[in-house]
Amino acid sequence: MSNWSIIGHEWAVNLLAQSVANGRLSHAYLFTGPAQVGKTTLARAFAQAILCERGSDEPCHGADDACRTCQRVAQGRYPDLQIIAAEKNTIQIEQVRVLQSDAALSPLEGRFKVFIIREIERATPPAANALLKTLEEPPPHVILLLTSHRRDLALPTVLSRCQIVGLRPASLEQIQGALETRGAAPEQAELLTRLSSGRVGWALDALAHPELMQTRGRHIDELLALTTDGASGRLGYAESLSRHTDAIEETLGQWATWWRDVLLIQSGNPDGVINLDRRVQLTQQALLYRPEQVEGALADLMQTVHRIKANVNARLALDVLALRLPKPAVA
Repeated sequence: MSNWSIIGHEWAVNLLAQSVANGRLSHAYLFTGPAQVGKTTLARAFAQAILCERGSDEPCHGADDACRTCQRVAQGRYPDLQIIAAEKNTIQIEQVRVLQSDAALSPLEGRFKVFIIREIERATPPAANALLKTLEEPPPHVILLLTSHRRDLALPTVLSRCQIVGLRPASLEQIQGALETRGAAPEQAELLTRLSSGRVGWALDALAHPELMQTRGRHIDELLALTTDGASGRLGYAESLSRHTDAIEETLGQWATWWRDVLLIQSGNPDGVINLDRRVQLTQQALLYRPEQVEGALADLMQTVHRIKANVNARLALDVLALRLPKPAVA
């Protein structure tokens, strides 16, 4: 199954390949897992396997003599595959209505029409309820592939009508090998692998787009500056971050890795740090704080993330977090 071109998720690939080979396809699948773990990538590969002209249990796009369908699917130019994503942060009912209208028509070229709906948890209630009609009584030629990294926010009625494929982070060995195969130096590959926390998509994006690492560095520098800042500066930063909703989770996640690394050094386990390129700075930071301060900072971060996911006012939650950031205990 080499042509699936999927890093990790072997059990899921085997499951989906068997479904294609046996001709026992469900009308709807829901791929769940952390952001950038590979859900959409797997859904695309599954769509290629379903639509492949050769009728195998794997897409042929990785082969030198790939069929025309697999080539066009890979290029995003195949008429019987559509991808629906959030517009202005939500999936609107109009998008679902367009999907339903198109789904009612026969495929233009193949046996199936495949729709990939990314982040179904972003669907507005009217959009999710409208989609239920298609999930309940789908045309026989339609296959829906949904993704979600917040399964708890998807409607239970949507979950119950899909075959759920839960994806977990890939192994660090698999990610590092993939990065080195794509030209990363061993030291760079190790750093990106540790920072990825098993998220294949993040690691590959960071390799292709160096500005992501620059942003990560800025977030850490901002955290360190805030620990020595006063209440006014802290609240100003919280207000600014609250206006960039898409950056909140990533920023807090990077702060969590920092405090975790500081705690590891304080406990005598420096080999486990994630921020490998900042070992010297981490060692210095470990001397400036008491372990209980660092543990408290981590607990506050986790609680803040939980509150924001529970739809608590983000500005208020970030204000509290910023004000509770520890100050260096050692001058």
